[in-house]
Amino acid sequence: MKLNYTKGQDVKEFLISNRDQFEKNLLTEAVNVREKIDEIHRIGNINLINNAHKLILYIVDQQDEEVKAFAKQEGIAWAKHSLTLTFKLEWVHAIRRTLWNFLYEYDTLAGREITPEDFYNQESKINEQVDQFLNSFFISYSKYKDELIESQRKLVERLSVPIIPITSSVCVLPLIGSIDYYRASAIEEKVLIEISNLSIQTLIMDLSGIYDMEAETISQLLKLLDGISMMGCKPVLTGLRPGLVRKVVEIGGLEHKAETKGTLQQALADYMNHGNINSK
Repeated sequence: MKLNYTKGQDVKEFLISNRDQFEKNLLTEAVNVREKIDEIHRIGNINLINNAHKLILYIVDQQDEEVKAFAKQEGIAWAKHSLTLTFKLEWVHAIRRTLWNFLYEYDTLAGREITPEDFYNQESKINEQVDQFLNSFFISYSKYKDELIESQRKLVERLSVPIIPITSSVCVLPLIGSIDYYRASAIEEKVLIEISNLSIQTLIMDLSGIYDMEAETISQLLKLLDGISMMGCKPVLTGLRPGLVRKVVEIGGLEHKAETKGTLQQALADYMNHGNINSK
């Protein structure tokens, strides 16, 4: 490996002057990643080569805060574009190996005599910086992913509580699928807010799409019915399935909390007719 070296050059200057050779060696080390470089740049606008040079200069200068900040930035970018973590690991390990090869070449060309103590001190500093980068990268990556998942969960919860106005005072809330503690909490929050915002006087909750519900969730539903009534709104339940009815009866407490109708169509017919009568 033919490298440029000028007497008195420090390590950083040596790496800068041999940037092209460093890149060639790095690509030789990172067998799987080199075929994905253009794709990663296209997907996430991430220039792996430039970022590798930036990282090694931070490392040899022992710029701890810059390494952490750069790792955080990289973690967010890789998480945002769902880039493969195995590529990142291979790439960083390839950077580590290539950097050590160039540090060896630098010491050889500079005619430096390295004592075991000097080597271990250097090894500790360099590898600690690389490990710090990886650690900060994964923390940033995981944090961004967790926040993204949480925001998506909240969005799904909001979309899964579709309150549909039928008249100026009557609304329908059709519920389908499973209802766990978190979704029940989201339903409670949105229902009470919308009763206030829309001045809902009658809320028809259709449960025909709910096949089963845990006892804890049923208890939450019963408390929600109390809350609806306290808001001055009349709760109406429709589409209760036999299995769900048995559980509700076992738990008890539904009496006087809500009116029940066999089907949503029946409730709509009754309340639409009632509204038409009142409007005459």
